Amino acid sequence: MYAIVEIAGQQFKVSKDQEIFVHRLDTEAGKTVSFEKVLLIDNGGKVNVGAPVVSGASVNATVLEHVKGEKVLVFKKKRRKSYQKMNGHRQQFSKIKIDSIAG
Repeated sequence: MYAIVEIAGQQFKVSKDQEIFVHRLDTEAGKTVSFEKVLLIDNGGKVNVGAPVVSGASVNATVLEHVKGEKVLVFKKKRRKSYQKMNGHRQQFSKIKIDSIAG
């Protein structure tokens, strides 16, 4: 059984007991969250597609921890103009574990 759910503006294919990284959620570590924007549910070959969401479906997950991603470097240069700019950042992520898919 799997579902396609929208979490923090991105779509993820999730199944039970799967651990994924999503953009940082405003929830403390150890708390449970519920996602109501379920776009598709596949239950053993029986596919239920929402228009745009499946009514009455939800995905429950537990926030395991908040982490930082890999460093991303941004380098800008204009040749022959003596212009160089180096910038970088680390994205904030939340690691969640899918507990159940209802619907």
